[in-house]
Amino acid sequence: MSLETNLLAKAKRHAAFRLCDVSNYTSEILEIQADAPSLHVLFVPGNPGVIFFYKDFVEYLYELLGGTASVTAIGHVSQTKKNWEHGRLFSLHEQIDHKIDFIREELKNTEIPIVLIGHSIGSYIAIEMFKRSLDKVKYCIGLYPFLALNPHSKKQLLIGKIAESRIISAALSCLIASLGLLPVWALRFIVRNSVGKSWSANAVEAVCSHLSQYHTMKNVLYMAMTEFSEFSEAPDWTFIVERKAQFAFLFGDDDYWAPLQVLEEISEQVPGIVTAIEQENHTHSFCCTEAGSLWVAQHVANLIKNQTFK
Repeated sequence: MSLETNLLAKAKRHAAFRLCDVSNYTSEILEIQADAPSLHVLFVPGNPGVIFFYKDFVEYLYELLGGTASVTAIGHVSQTKKNWEHGRLFSLHEQIDHKIDFIREELKNTEIPIVLIGHSIGSYIAIEMFKRSLDKVKYCIGLYPFLALNPHSKKQLLIGKIAESRIISAALSCLIASLGLLPVWALRFIVRNSVGKSWSANAVEAVCSHLSQYHTMKNVLYMAMTEFSEFSEAPDWTFIVERKAQFAFLFGDDDYWAPLQVLEEISEQVPGIVTAIEQENHTHSFCCTEAGSLWVAQHVANLIKNQTFK
């Protein structure tokens, strides 16, 4: 039996969910605490930043690291099941500050090395967290990293136009939230037979429980708007060059959020940095399927095992 087949069939240790107060903001956390960890893996989601999309990934990664690491995933502020922040909108920079505050408040007594993993815009957030937590963070992995605008992507352009329009983003959020008024079984049926035909049960539930909330969709679109504004500037190549041995990036073969042009630019700006291209057709939304979550977890586990943390 192959490792992939074995892990898919194996009963995983389940990630525990809890609410956490980070700088007075109610935050959603998924975590698996190891008994005697040698490092702590902190995962930052993309946008949407609903951590339940990544439940399979978190659990597979813990198993593949053999219980040697605690694994924590932190969701974005106000992209939550309940409207804890009463409709307040949070920008990209506010989400970055939130994640840095989590390290300062929740992991302040952690003496073992911290490994940051970011997906999509979470990769950008992880880099910023690394820059401001040099004493704790020892390694940073970007998965399908959204680090720059893609001028060749019509889909990206369309999303940018929707996000920058208050009227359109509010109307779209209302439309999606109206689906949340349906009975749970009906909403689940719609999701499974539209966007989620091949999705895992956890991904379908994440849509039904979180993305059908008005405050969550408004925050998803508002954060996207601020992302597009931020990316008028180039990434901080100087920092990545200085720490290139502590970075690794995974790109997709056909990904309009993290196109191969960005991989080429990283390789040109930072010669010798560790990069890879996923060609298994798991796509940018790898976390929506069990197979995608497992493949990426295997890749990440191998990267971590190849590192020597002092």
